Amino acid sequence: MAMWRILKFAIGPLVLLLAVQSAEAHAFPDHSLPKVGSELASAPTMVRIWFDGDIEPVFSTLIVKSAMGSQVSAGQGRVSASNSTLLETTLPKTLPLGKYYVYWSVIARDGHHTEGRFPFRVK
Repeated sequence: MAMWRILKFAIGPLVLLLAVQSAEAHAFPDHSLPKVGSELASAPTMVRIWFDGDIEPVFSTLIVKSAMGSQVSAGQGRVSASNSTLLETTLPKTLPLGKYYVYWSVIARDGHHTEGRFPFRVK
């Protein structure tokens, strides 16, 4: 019976510690260019999102679409070769005025998936 009590007190904090570590493992956006919801006087040539942790290149995507839903970015985006927290994609040199949506989906190095979207406008 005493051994059970010792195990209970030893394992409890360990389980709590592991739960906290797994909750912190997701990769979330830290900042982006263009900024979320920004209004730009000129069209950007790239969209970049920096994350708070390393992301897997094979499973991470970044797509920019027009307000009508057509893709304007090149391909599915890519993780930077020199920075495993940076996801980026290129845009056409002449991006028409209007509203655009950035769609991102990443897998953190530990396998956790996060995704989202945000708008920006070219005035």
